Amino acid sequence: TEDPQRKLVLLKYLDGNYTNYMPGRARFHMVDFSLEILNTSREDRQLHEYIVSNGPEEKVWQIQLEVYEPVSHASIQVLGRASANGSCTITLNCTAERGDNVSYSWGSWDTSTRGLCSHNGSLLHLSYPLQNTSIACACTASNPVSRRVVTFNSSKCSYEQGGKFPVAHPALSSLSVPTRALQEKFLRC
Repeated sequence: TEDPQRKLVLLKYLDGNYTNYMPGRARFHMVDFSLEILNTSREDRQLHEYIVSNGPEEKVWQIQLEVYEPVSHASIQVLGRASANGSCTITLNCTAERGDNVSYSWGSWDTSTRGLCSHNGSLLHLSYPLQNTSIACACTASNPVSRRVVTFNSSKCSYEQGGKFPVAHPALSSLSVPTRALQEKFLRC
């Protein structure tokens, strides 16, 4: 025989009375028989039932909760940077520390760089003329319940004196700095 599928009953309504099996986590509205789910966690990713019995008629709703951990702090890391033939090429990687089903997209608020920065995915490969004084691209890390935006600003293709990166807006992001050996490798480009 097959094992029955495990279901958790959220609420049972029977002839004018109801029992809430998840007080503080589910709220029943008798006016329209709606059920409001509150305070979910990852453990709630299972099949739930909401049962209404009124006389000889019974209605059963099966609810599969989709629970997501919100996207937390996002950052942009420079994976590579080189200048050749009058162009600057930079590879950026956008990542979120935590979050379920995170997707990444790139864009820009500046109309002159919007096409340059437009991309879906965590990696962005930029290539632009060296005479461009400033490039600003924003990465959005998002899932169905939250989103984080972090901005990368590049004023020069080469590193500033001392091997520092152009820093993104401090309120929006942090920027990972590679090791000294990597900095020296990119300085030779």
